Amino acid sequence: MISAVRCSTEVAAALAAGRPLVALESTITSRLGLPAPFNRECFDRVNAAIRAAGAVPAVTAVIHGELWAGIEPHHEALVLGADEKLAERDLPVAMAATRTGVTTVSATVTIAGLAGIRVFATGGIGGVHRGAELSFDVSSDLGAIARHPVIVVTAGAKAFLDLPKTLEVLETLSVPVVGYQTDNFPAFWSRSSGLPLGHRVESADEIAAIATAHASIGWRGGMVVANPIPLAAEIPAADIAGAIATGLTEAERDGAVGPKATPKILAAIAAATDSRSIPANLALAESNASLAGEIAVALSKS
Repeated sequence: MISAVRCSTEVAAALAAGRPLVALESTITSRLGLPAPFNRECFDRVNAAIRAAGAVPAVTAVIHGELWAGIEPHHEALVLGADEKLAERDLPVAMAATRTGVTTVSATVTIAGLAGIRVFATGGIGGVHRGAELSFDVSSDLGAIARHPVIVVTAGAKAFLDLPKTLEVLETLSVPVVGYQTDNFPAFWSRSSGLPLGHRVESADEIAAIATAHASIGWRGGMVVANPIPLAAEIPAADIAGAIATGLTEAERDGAVGPKATPKILAAIAAATDSRSIPANLALAESNASLAGEIAVALSKS
């Protein structure tokens, strides 16, 4: 394990014993990801889902300048109430300045890769923003996934992104995108974006086999497992299309781009769907955590 990463007592013991582990980003379980008390509920549900699958959860965070894979109980309040969100590019600055913050997808993939944790569960990955042909606004999540040997289990990417271009960039970066019991790329709150995927699997064992083959040919990057939101929690694309358009218009009017645009769009969607987006977020995060736990267990047996 790389010395730059500290592990909780439980995670360190699991790594030493070769037990299955699943990394978790801390942004979605902080107040920066979901309002209280839903962030606490998300924290509890995703951790419980991973344990129920037979794996050990490893929430990632930066605490007083140290990268953590797995947090101790006395760290939980810091994570849930964090004021700063950190991407991969922010990690060295946060380390040098001894700052505390929660980790995005790109930062979590980095910490998991350094710690030797092979599976990561998130809500949705970032991607290519609409209008990126002019702004060049592409999430660092995509590059991080390509660089670190971590399986990323996600409900696709948020529907307000340019999903066709997101898939094109992943293809350019040679990141395999595998649909779990689906032929189409999910759109976060919606089970399908209508964009076909080249690969479909039905089980965690198949995903583990692909990851093993991936490593055997010398590829040092990761892969994406696209897991649609549970049917009962889905918000159909037609129900949120207008809200996305409203949010994009408001963000453009206010000059908000990239990460600064996201809160405006999410607020518009929450208002348009009578806050159905929060239960949907919780359900898809829990579903991804459960599947990631199953993949980690399957990998431990391969």
